[in-house]
Amino acid sequence: MNAPDQLTVALAQIAPVWLNRQAGTEKIVQYIKRAAQQGAQLVCFGETILPGYPFWLDLTEGSRFNDEVQKDLHAYYVAQGVDIEAGDLAPICAVAKELHIAVMLGCLERPQDRTGYSVYCSCVYIDAEGLVQSVHRKLMPTYEERLTWAPGDGHGLRTHALQNFRIGGLNCWENWMPLSRAALYAQGEDVHIGIWPGNLRNTEDLTRFIAKEGRSFSIAVSGLMRRGDFPQDFPHLDLILQRCPEVLANGGSCIAGPDGRWIIEPVVDQECLLVATLDRNEVRRERQNFDVAGHYSRPDITRLIVNRERQALAKFED
Repeated sequence: MNAPDQLTVALAQIAPVWLNRQAGTEKIVQYIKRAAQQGAQLVCFGETILPGYPFWLDLTEGSRFNDEVQKDLHAYYVAQGVDIEAGDLAPICAVAKELHIAVMLGCLERPQDRTGYSVYCSCVYIDAEGLVQSVHRKLMPTYEERLTWAPGDGHGLRTHALQNFRIGGLNCWENWMPLSRAALYAQGEDVHIGIWPGNLRNTEDLTRFIAKEGRSFSIAVSGLMRRGDFPQDFPHLDLILQRCPEVLANGGSCIAGPDGRWIIEPVVDQECLLVATLDRNEVRRERQNFDVAGHYSRPDITRLIVNRERQALAKFED
């Protein structure tokens, strides 16, 4: 067992079982078990790995308004989304509790508090007791993602205690949003987890920058997606494959230390489980000369206000 100031983390760089929630859940459970066998206390998965990223948007002219093809594809996608309230994450929570391992998971959430028909790119933190502690809905879907994902809110901008560390996470390009990062830094974040659909171009620069800015451990965990990962029975597959490259997401998972140096350099083009042990004393050392939310902040001059209220159309008072 690790000392409280050490944390063993695992990065599951995998391809989804694309748009098959049940089979995708089973694959994720198997990787959680593998991570636990290697002594990990936290295992992380990429953006919307359950049930998969909407790769068709860029391949099928997703912006065509009121188009029958886009309606078919969107309906299929929503049906495979994750209803947390209905227990869709129960198998993952159960194995987390059984093996006493925390999980950071990217999923396509279809929450009942927003009708169950609008879907969100969500980062879910499940603690080592198998309890869902936060669901962070991506604040601003990026570019074509806005055609299928709804914009989220600040409710999930939270950090969580694990060993003697504070863990936080953001989805994909919101890792580029300075104020979103600051909201986590202000809560004492020691380990920043960026979850991505994949690709080295997203992770090789920003991961080290976040580590240096926050003087924290910075994790990027990415998915994979290859032409052969599309299921053969998917609607309009022939249309998707007309413009589909061989590789849509090549991974790029990595870990940088609080000094910005690589602990695990970016890994591409392979499914794998990457494991490393983090030492909190490295955070202490690097914050000697720069602590972004501590001695190097000036809240008397610049200060961030964060609205963490879960947004809804109506508030009912009976």
